[in-house]
Amino acid sequence: MKLLLAASLAGWLGLAAAQDVEPSDMVRGGLQAIQMIDQAKVGELWDGAAAGARKRAPRADFIGQVTKARSPLGAAQQRTWVAVNRQVVNDADADLTGQYVSVEYETRFANKPAAMVRELVSFHLERDGVWRFSGYVLR
Repeated sequence: MKLLLAASLAGWLGLAAAQDVEPSDMVRGGLQAIQMIDQAKVGELWDGAAAGARKRAPRADFIGQVTKARSPLGAAQQRTWVAVNRQVVNDADADLTGQYVSVEYETRFANKPAAMVRELVSFHLERDGVWRFSGYVLR
């Protein structure tokens, strides 16, 4: 199995099997996805996203939503992962059903130095056996 964030990312993280997800690989993959957001490569991130994620939000909407949420915070000053979670979703839509892994980070941003913001990055194991980016949320 492999974790694929976007076509422009160099290298894939190899995973043995879906049930044997290596949390450290997912943490690294989540960090790569967030760094793409940090570098204003949100469109490229969407381009390599899971089919279900691309269905839920058209490219322009995804870019707009992420940019609107992140811009006021400024640059990330400190980021630490705090949790890795797995979930199985059953959905009538084959592009949404399956295994998901989410990685949560606590991040301190330049424009909000007194508070830690939670960033959640999700990945979906697609039918071709590749883990792909499926979402980003600030909490």
